[in-house]
Amino acid sequence: MKDIKSPDDIRELANVFRESRVLLSAVELKVFTVLDKHMMNSSEVSVKIKADARATDRLMNALCGIGLLKKVKGKFYNSDLSSKYLIEGKPEFMGNLYHTNNLWNSWTHLTNSVIKGSSTKGDQNKEEKDDWVEAFISAMYYRGVHQGKILSMMIDLSNVKKILDVGGGSAAFSIEIVKRNPSIKAVVLDLPHVIPLTKRYVDEAGLSNNFDFIEGDYLTNDFESSYDLVLLSAIVHINSYEQNKLLIKKCADALNKNGMLVINDFVMNGDRTKPYHGALFSINMLVGTEYGDTYTENEMREWFESAGISKVDRKNTSFGSDLMIGTK
Repeated sequence: MKDIKSPDDIRELANVFRESRVLLSAVELKVFTVLDKHMMNSSEVSVKIKADARATDRLMNALCGIGLLKKVKGKFYNSDLSSKYLIEGKPEFMGNLYHTNNLWNSWTHLTNSVIKGSSTKGDQNKEEKDDWVEAFISAMYYRGVHQGKILSMMIDLSNVKKILDVGGGSAAFSIEIVKRNPSIKAVVLDLPHVIPLTKRYVDEAGLSNNFDFIEGDYLTNDFESSYDLVLLSAIVHINSYEQNKLLIKKCADALNKNGMLVINDFVMNGDRTKPYHGALFSINMLVGTEYGDTYTENEMREWFESAGISKVDRKNTSFGSDLMIGTK
């Protein structure tokens, strides 16, 4: 939680958008990628990125102030950190920043979203905008491959033969589960315009023989049945309380006896102020979805109990979200 003690702190908080916008514009314009392994003046870079020479120079000077570029005798080059994380094609490229750039546009409408009570742009998670969807799924994969390794170690997979990854997106979490136990068969359910991207990530992981796919909306589609594990990773925050109550019941009905239903998401305290990033994320859901929110532990337990699952355990992760694990 932020510790705001003075007018200067308030002013600093109000102005943090400036560094964010400079970074996101530089990523969008591919400034760091153009500079990879080169020292160039700003005029040379402006030609490469097809931008105004003076404006490019001012942007790059600001990047030097932030510490992401270095400048010697009028020529710019990437910092070590930029070279590792901000150049397209490198293994640790932070491609999720393209999604962050898209979020900028949604957050611009926060005032109107507070007045209206929901996103002014509709539910972006369900729209078939190629650039937005690909950036979103890429961002989820970037996060998921790291978190999925931890999640797969926190769940008892000894009796799991078949899993359903609801709204699985890139399938990052189920990919890590299958890598840990290659005998597991995974089914990913997601929207028709998402599944082709899911298949690409599964193919790249070399796990196509372990995966099947269902195209559709998890609120209306049949899940089939006989799963030992149903995973809802970063899903419940997209929906309303009542939609999640319905979804948890559908998931519970699809489980075998002793099967597990796992929610991986922010779990808020009773007054919804902690964790801090969960409180901020509820705003992200406000500007980006019709009904999304973050939910408390008690609300999640209510969903499980309503679905006939009384054994529910909470496990803290190291990456901000928690696991709520219900056993049928």
